[in-house]
Amino acid sequence: MKGFTLLEIMIALAIMAGVVLTVITSFNYHLSVVARDKEETIAVLLAREKMDEWEDIDINNLQEKKGTFAPDHPEMTWQVDTSPTDLPVLNKVVLTVGWGGDKNKLSLVEYIAK
Repeated sequence: MKGFTLLEIMIALAIMAGVVLTVITSFNYHLSVVARDKEETIAVLLAREKMDEWEDIDINNLQEKKGTFAPDHPEMTWQVDTSPTDLPVLNKVVLTVGWGGDKNKLSLVEYIAK
């Protein structure tokens, strides 16, 4: 007799099921990594854009200390904190961008002359 037995087919299907499950799990993991990286990249670019807005103004006299990036990115919020440093001519500016509620945050630090 030629052909495969039922046991050989069942073993081959079990091996294929394990391989397919591994591939699907790996694919889903990598999709989540790509989505997280996309959000972080957008957050960094928005934070840098916000810091560039403050280049020509006195950072100590900011009218707004927090807000959103609406209308393009209303889900992303920003908050700025300034503090003096040990050097009398520098201020430390920390810009924090958050998204997804309080789950994800990213902070950029810049030192600006007084």
